[in-house]
Amino acid sequence: MNFFGTARSQPNSGFRGRSNPPSRSRCLASDIAVRRAGSEDLRVLAEILAASFHETQGWRTWFLPLIRLGIYEDLRHRLRASHHPHTCFVATLGDRPGPDGSRIASGDHLLGTVELSLKSSPPTAWRISGLSYPYISNLAVRPQARRCGVARQLLMACEQTALEWGFREVYLHVLDNNLPARALYTQLGYRLRRVELTWGTTWFGKPRQLFLYKSLIRP
Repeated sequence: MNFFGTARSQPNSGFRGRSNPPSRSRCLASDIAVRRAGSEDLRVLAEILAASFHETQGWRTWFLPLIRLGIYEDLRHRLRASHHPHTCFVATLGDRPGPDGSRIASGDHLLGTVELSLKSSPPTAWRISGLSYPYISNLAVRPQARRCGVARQLLMACEQTALEWGFREVYLHVLDNNLPARALYTQLGYRLRRVELTWGTTWFGKPRQLFLYKSLIRP
């Protein structure tokens, strides 16, 4: 699931250890609500994804408008496609009480996003067609909203949807050097399926990709 051809995103690398902790008064776990994304969310989602998966400092910032446009168009296409199961979730601040006791809708404040789709494993000598499996990708959280349960709730929404689709396991990739994300996945019960080596890993010292899975059926 790449945003567009000229700028590949690293799956689930939206956690950055250097980000500052969020303000607890602005982002509490009890305030977070998860829903499916709509076309009205595309502009903000493109900004969140671009900031999470691409450099936002130095000379590369000149390309950010183009990157955001590419992400916007790619995500718009995926939301409109109906030929295979796919869903995009967003986390928002839920309704909060106003000064007079009324509820103030703050759902327009998007905190993060994630996508769930079906991928097919490659065919083998004893299996003509590959098997489909639910795959989590493009998990990204605003820097100021990290460490307050946003990613956890987005992942739980994906897991519940995978169960509704009739699957017993869910899969994702994470970079070997992405320690905050790895710690979260381990805490939530994700386990290593295999280590994937690429040309970049072998020849250019790029971090390895870890292919993780989680069983959704309790023993």
